[in-house]
Amino acid sequence: MVTTSAARAAPVPDLQMRHLSKRYGGLTAVDDVSLEVAPGEFVTLLGPSGCGKTTLLKTIAGFLDPSAGDVILRQTVMNGVLPHLRNIGIVFQHYALFPHMTVAENIAFGLTMRKMGRDEKARTVEEMLCLVKLPGLGHRHPHQLSGGQQQRVALARVLAIRPVLLLLDEPFGALDKKLRVEMQIEVKQLVDTLGITTIFVTHDQEEAIRMSDRIAVMRQGRIIQCDVSDALYDRPTDLFVADFIGASNLLDAKVLGAGAAGVQMHVAGSELTLGRDAGELHGPDVVLMVRPENLALTRETGMWKGRVTFALQAGPTMEYEVALASGQRLRVSQPRRRTGSAGEAWRIGDEAAVSIVEPGACRLFARPA
Repeated sequence: MVTTSAARAAPVPDLQMRHLSKRYGGLTAVDDVSLEVAPGEFVTLLGPSGCGKTTLLKTIAGFLDPSAGDVILRQTVMNGVLPHLRNIGIVFQHYALFPHMTVAENIAFGLTMRKMGRDEKARTVEEMLCLVKLPGLGHRHPHQLSGGQQQRVALARVLAIRPVLLLLDEPFGALDKKLRVEMQIEVKQLVDTLGITTIFVTHDQEEAIRMSDRIAVMRQGRIIQCDVSDALYDRPTDLFVADFIGASNLLDAKVLGAGAAGVQMHVAGSELTLGRDAGELHGPDVVLMVRPENLALTRETGMWKGRVTFALQAGPTMEYEVALASGQRLRVSQPRRRTGSAGEAWRIGDEAAVSIVEPGACRLFARPA
């Protein structure tokens, strides 16, 4: 058998989950999850509350035993291995710093448990303080630090033990938005610099998109789609992902025919033709996904006619809702124009024509039964 150079170069995954499930009686919290994470990769588990992402994280960490399947860390099956023996670092939303210990003592805690020598431990603590941009604060106690500084200490405590895998369970949830964004950027830069393989849990889409190499979208204990953020947004493979990631207009449509020219359909009183790659067709009844920024409002002839029922300035964009004659409502997002600049300004009650800007960016899905 000939082995290609690409196959030889493929890295062995740092983390593998094989058909992993976790059940509580009749409730299945994690359902047959399989996923591989490459060395140094940052993968986010994203989904609504109760979808199983934290249960999956705790199973990886060893706090929960899987009901079925395997957790494999660097080619070693971890099932039954105690959490503190897995060389995994975990940071929670609530930092769990020891209030009676100084910052330095908190960072050194794991090193003390590993019986590291005093001089080496002191050097490691100073190295970690510099790494998380807290030099000179080792003598302080947690209550003397801001929320962002406490988060850095919690991260430094984990990084000090040189973990094979870093687990982050919604670590920025207690921070205000500005600080949260700053910490997202800092942590992403830090783990990239150190090359640490990371699993991150969040329900915040912007956070996931900002930090991740890949995002695994979860629903009812399963990973529905795992991909880079652009692919999840532009080419979702599932109607749930299309609806969950970003804002979407989901319109019932009926396929009239499919040929070399594309797929012709009837939607909201008008006809539309899309390319054959817009989605798999399993019948005439489909759902058309159109992103709000892929719609344009004009006073001229468009695909649909309607009336503006909602207008909101959202920073650099204007968000509109347009009620169509068919009764359906469309969300439209357009760049905000500065006062006095060229461009259309729309007010509630205005009549408008709505057109799709780029039909090739639309997606088709089978209509749920």
